[in-house]
Amino acid sequence: MNVLVIGSGAREHALAWKLRQSEYCDKIFVAPGNAGTCEFGTTACIDINDFDELAKFVTDFDIMMIVVGPENTLVEGIHDYFLRSEYLKHILVVGPTKAGALLEGSKDFCKSFLKKYNIPTARYRAFTEANYRDAVEYLKNHTYPVVIKADGLAAGKGVIIAQNLDEALYALEDLLRNKRFGNASSKVVIEEYLSGIEVSVFILTDGKDYVLLPEAKDYKRIGEGDSGLNTGGMGAISPVPFVDEVFMQKVKDRVILPTLQGLQAEKIPYTGFLFIGLMSINGEPYVIEYNVRLGDPETEAILPRIKSDLFEMFRALHDGSLGSFKLEVDPRTAATVFLVSGGYPEGFEKGKEITGIENVPQDVLVFHAGTKLVDDKLVNNGGRVITVTALGDTMDEALAKANSAAEAIKWQDRYYRHDIGFDLKRLEVK
Repeated sequence: MNVLVIGSGAREHALAWKLRQSEYCDKIFVAPGNAGTCEFGTTACIDINDFDELAKFVTDFDIMMIVVGPENTLVEGIHDYFLRSEYLKHILVVGPTKAGALLEGSKDFCKSFLKKYNIPTARYRAFTEANYRDAVEYLKNHTYPVVIKADGLAAGKGVIIAQNLDEALYALEDLLRNKRFGNASSKVVIEEYLSGIEVSVFILTDGKDYVLLPEAKDYKRIGEGDSGLNTGGMGAISPVPFVDEVFMQKVKDRVILPTLQGLQAEKIPYTGFLFIGLMSINGEPYVIEYNVRLGDPETEAILPRIKSDLFEMFRALHDGSLGSFKLEVDPRTAATVFLVSGGYPEGFEKGKEITGIENVPQDVLVFHAGTKLVDDKLVNNGGRVITVTALGDTMDEALAKANSAAEAIKWQDRYYRHDIGFDLKRLEVK
């Protein structure tokens, strides 16, 4: 079967790498891909936001499965587009319809869903510019810190943690009045700050049954010790030491099952990944957010731990056998480190030649994100450029290998965090 992976980041590179291991995949195409994805599939230079162009490509190349990486494509309704067409609806799309994608596409919808189905989450209120004064008064009477979120998609950067009223009022004006993220910040959600430790839980579901994938913890801040600006993600660890059977049973009972029951009650079809961002507060799980696709860089940490055939799991998603699918997972720890362009997540320069990938040991995985080939030279072409993932019997071993590999890869002004997993080391069971 021919498969199309949609996206251009390290997540999509990792998906193509994992799918290539399946004997059932004939050809893999990646659209638009990057300089690394061509190692495992054919790069398709098409506009992934032009669904007519995608449909033509899928037809021309006899593609029977589409794996969607980016959330924007799902929120815009790619699955719905294929379902509406008589000659395309048989194609297996891994990713929810537009209705399901609203769980990520609107923070207000997400919070309303959580509240309606009694899923633990932080208290909140939503505001638009029309009730700006109400938002100001709400902030004046709120405890601090407080979390202010753009309602729509903002590439992982639409969340502000305000430490005091002045910071909160500045963020409110920046989002609602200055439209920092365009239509995505035409509405904001203000919610209480939850103090605990974060973990990302992933399932593949057909809306009724699900497969629980390895969990991970990612690191969003640009600076060491989780300081500085938010990014799309600077690294990840899987598994997470505090996620034991007791905690995961709570997640299943209080979060996953009520979520699936809620989707069924709302008559929202869902076939794809669901990424549940959780906060553990004294061992109790609270939902921070839903994402309707795999995370990045979490994908690069969890896929190397999955021993099962990913293609077979996707096929089970669509033939009704997901409930009987047995996932086999490598017990070792995976550590992922993201190398980024100097200046990211703000201004940075592109076109700097990348060297040293050939010096990375063969047992360390290298996944490309913002890379490009120019005159046979590999150059940076984005803020987040390359991830390295290493497996080890302990977190320290995996991190040592990943950091050593990261140091071997160089370009002008490249940067990476040396302290991924710093907060988990004391929790690791030796």
